[in-house]
Amino acid sequence: MRDALVAAAFRLFLERGYEQTTVDDIVALAGVGRRSFFRYFPSKEDVVFPDHERCLADMTAFLAASDAEAEPVRRVCDAARLVLRMYAENPSFSVQRYRLTKRVPGLRAYELSVVWRYERALAEYLRGRFAGRPDGNLRADVIAAAVVAAHNNALRSWLRSDGQGDASATVDHALAYVQSAFGAPPAAPSAPAPALATSPTPTTAPSTTGERPGERPEDVVVVVCRRGVPLWRVVQEVETALGRE
Repeated sequence: MRDALVAAAFRLFLERGYEQTTVDDIVALAGVGRRSFFRYFPSKEDVVFPDHERCLADMTAFLAASDAEAEPVRRVCDAARLVLRMYAENPSFSVQRYRLTKRVPGLRAYELSVVWRYERALAEYLRGRFAGRPDGNLRADVIAAAVVAAHNNALRSWLRSDGQGDASATVDHALAYVQSAFGAPPAAPSAPAPALATSPTPTTAPSTTGERPGERPEDVVVVVCRRGVPLWRVVQEVETALGRE
């Protein structure tokens, strides 16, 4: 019955327009009573977003099931992918809803309230993971907002293409920006850091490494950085040390 109500509502929205369609119209087309409609949907707006409550519950459960070893930024990125999966389950419906929401200001406002609830769920999880840090709450809120912004940017791009292409690849690309900016890099096996050779410089010091007199030993540059610094920043520091800016 729930699916029948959603189908009837969207048929009428497309034929008559959202504002011109009433709950009575929807239940008449679906062949049920008003009481049945309100058993499933508190308002006409809710029938446009029938799956968000389930998705929000799934996301909250997913985050609650996280173990202490999970990298928190990667975890919230994975949680955002649950929302993508909901949209990708029915591309044609998702595209119809996107077009309808663009035309109706009240639905855009409703959608913003839904997005805010997703963001709060992500931020609440991150606040728990960053508890004890001086900037823990700030970091949690900024990362949660970045995840939602990156996800929505990619999702809307896919919806504007009428649901064509690989939505997962588009969202993964967007979330990679968040991961590189805020997340910890994958743990690397412990090994001596490789030396970086540069052009040789003159020296007259005696050789203790096997060079013949007159040979030039290589310069060695060592860069020290905090864990989690993006790779591009490390490269920039190396180039600066070598005078190659």
